[in-house]
Amino acid sequence: MEPKGLIQSIIKTSLLKRTLFFVLADIILIVLSLFIAFTVHFDLSLNIDYPEIMDEVLLYFIATKLIAFAIFRIYKITWRYVGITDLVNIIFALIFAELLLIALSLPNSFIEPFALTGFPKRVFMVDGIVSLFLIAGLRISKRLYLEVIRDKKFTKKGKRAIIVGAGNTGEMILRDMARQAYGEFYPIGFLDDDKSVVGTYIHGVKILGGTETLEDVITKNGVEALIIAIPRLNRKKLKEMYDTAKKADVKTIKIVPRIFDFDKPDINLKALEDISVEDLIGRQIIQIDYKQIRDFIKGKTVLVTGAGGSIGSELVMQVCAFQPGRIVLFDIDDTELHNMSIRMKKNHPELMENMKLVIGDVRDRERVHEVFAAYRPQIIFHAAAYKHVPMMEYNPKEAVKVNIFGTHVIAEAAREHDVEKFVMISTDKAVRPTSVMGATKRVAEYICRAMNGSGERETDARLSSIQRPATRFISVRFGNVLGSRGSVLPLFMEQLKYGGPLTVTHKDMVRYFMTIPEAVSLILQASMMGEGGEVFVLDMGELVRIVELAEELIGLHGLKPYRDVDIDFTGMRPGEKLFEEILTAEEGTVASRHEKVFIARNSEKYSLDDIENILKEFRELLSASSPEDSAEVRRLLKKYVKHYEE
Repeated sequence: MEPKGLIQSIIKTSLLKRTLFFVLADIILIVLSLFIAFTVHFDLSLNIDYPEIMDEVLLYFIATKLIAFAIFRIYKITWRYVGITDLVNIIFALIFAELLLIALSLPNSFIEPFALTGFPKRVFMVDGIVSLFLIAGLRISKRLYLEVIRDKKFTKKGKRAIIVGAGNTGEMILRDMARQAYGEFYPIGFLDDDKSVVGTYIHGVKILGGTETLEDVITKNGVEALIIAIPRLNRKKLKEMYDTAKKADVKTIKIVPRIFDFDKPDINLKALEDISVEDLIGRQIIQIDYKQIRDFIKGKTVLVTGAGGSIGSELVMQVCAFQPGRIVLFDIDDTELHNMSIRMKKNHPELMENMKLVIGDVRDRERVHEVFAAYRPQIIFHAAAYKHVPMMEYNPKEAVKVNIFGTHVIAEAAREHDVEKFVMISTDKAVRPTSVMGATKRVAEYICRAMNGSGERETDARLSSIQRPATRFISVRFGNVLGSRGSVLPLFMEQLKYGGPLTVTHKDMVRYFMTIPEAVSLILQASMMGEGGEVFVLDMGELVRIVELAEELIGLHGLKPYRDVDIDFTGMRPGEKLFEEILTAEEGTVASRHEKVFIARNSEKYSLDDIENILKEFRELLSASSPEDSAEVRRLLKKYVKHYEE
């Protein structure tokens, strides 16, 4: 080996080298601590032969403390990121060691008398205190140097940043800035609406005032970056901050993600996101019971159909935050599955070994059963569907094949393979449907209700009273999500890129809107709550006029509606309606234990035999080929979907 390579090998850090370093350093500090304890005990007298006195007991102190440090895993501490929990462990280890030494010093010790018998108790007390300062001081020295001492010597080169939110999230962001030596951002202060903390400091950074002072703070301090460290911030407040920052020519505006790994809730600079149009238009305050969702998902095998789609992919990412035992991504689109594997590798590398990418069609019964038999999923999120309303008006047979028969194949497999819970992603367009897409999704809901409670089987022929619990089937119905494929926002963004005009089908068109992460988090909440047979309805907030959405989007890009960019009204498309109905007089809803999740009072219910007969009729229709197929599909949908009107 070359000399240079040998030196690098010696210098390179490893667990063994780090452990040996701390063991040797601790031995030196234990010796020093005992020496100080003796000098204090003898009132700093210079006439005492300290080495001779220490020689008799030193080995006991070293051995006892090193054993205590090993028991309390002090040598597993990461030097660079030592925290309060680590310091508490050091305290407990030293208390344990000193108590053991005191026990050995008692005259009636359970061990034969030796050098510690009758040892002065004052020495133990002083030794424990001094050891704590020395051992803990060594552990925090690197972090102290990197985050306090070293940073004072370097030029503050990062963008001057104001952090909004002086809570735990803001503090974590500040710590990560310090770890990065303020290379990307340099904090000039915090803003927080809690008046009691204004004027105080967090790690030497002052809380300058409330959020209403943002404009003045930006102007006075030359702020170049705004970091919003409040995970649950409503849309109105967020937009006010965004507008203020943009008006003051702040180029960089970052926000913490709404969803992250709740078992490892550290937020760092890499996790910060640019504020999106979806945040400014559709973001809502949503409270989720993360603990119960984690209990529902942790350690289980979860399969997501349509995993490459906008809703399916977000389901995958959020499910992964709750530590599933295995995650199976099922989709017909190989490109999207490849893209998901890249996202997963970046965001959840710890799950890569337990992630399965499966290409398949939900209509392919053989493939579906093959996958279920191989991976034994316990929870299914069925997000695969044809969802574009106008497209399905032109292709009703395909809507039936995927939305109805595809759902039946997956649901049947779930029942036969003892899946615990099956969650079907439905839509508000299934309420009083005016489209083929909405009507087919309503039939999919019927299938799930009919399947629920069926399939109970005995676990043992000798124990006929004990039965396996049947798969619980639920549906979750929600409205439009901003940014999903085929939704209005990506269309507007594309039109805006080319200077417009933005196209709106009708001036009175209104829709419910929510961002994808928020909708998916509510799906998880409803999934955890479902006992089986329910159709959950998500409260999507207030109705939004599409023309106002277009106007606001134009304004967010610094342009004036109808002056810089026109808005054209093109007329309603096939299957479209002015108002999307979620909470309707058709069925009504009852409240659940979550303020934004309701349960539809479904009056219509088909039995399994009914479903089989319905599917038989559709199957016969699809097997025939004639120019009248589309009309026949609609006729059959009207026959079984009570409120379906074209």
